[in-house]
Amino acid sequence: MTHLLRVFVPGLLLTLAAFAQQNSYQDVTPTGTVRLTIVRASNGKPVNNAEVVLHLVDKSGKEKDEGLELKTHKDGKAATDGIPYGTVRIQVIARGFRTYGEDYEIKQPTLDLTIKLQKPTKQFSIYK
Repeated sequence: MTHLLRVFVPGLLLTLAAFAQQNSYQDVTPTGTVRLTIVRASNGKPVNNAEVVLHLVDKSGKEKDEGLELKTHKDGKAATDGIPYGTVRIQVIARGFRTYGEDYEIKQPTLDLTIKLQKPTKQFSIYK
């Protein structure tokens, strides 16, 4: 019986220690949901199939990791959840519109944004 306890107790203690360590390393960073509505600035109609790219940004303004890419639906909406609190860079690219980019602070459970895309302006050239 004592031999069994000598084998069982250390194994039990190692298992409990590993479980406690695993729970102490769990990510406790709060996350939020980003809901976007992409519309035309000229008439407010939704922009279908616009590409939305989200990048997490560190305190020095540099992008942390690879971005998350979304596409808007026919109603001009796109959404994602699980975005950690902090700064996120949102870029919107759509055919026939100027590329949009802005940094936003996520500090609440839901961030609702309406982004108005503008038509490109005429290009200026010294060669005419």
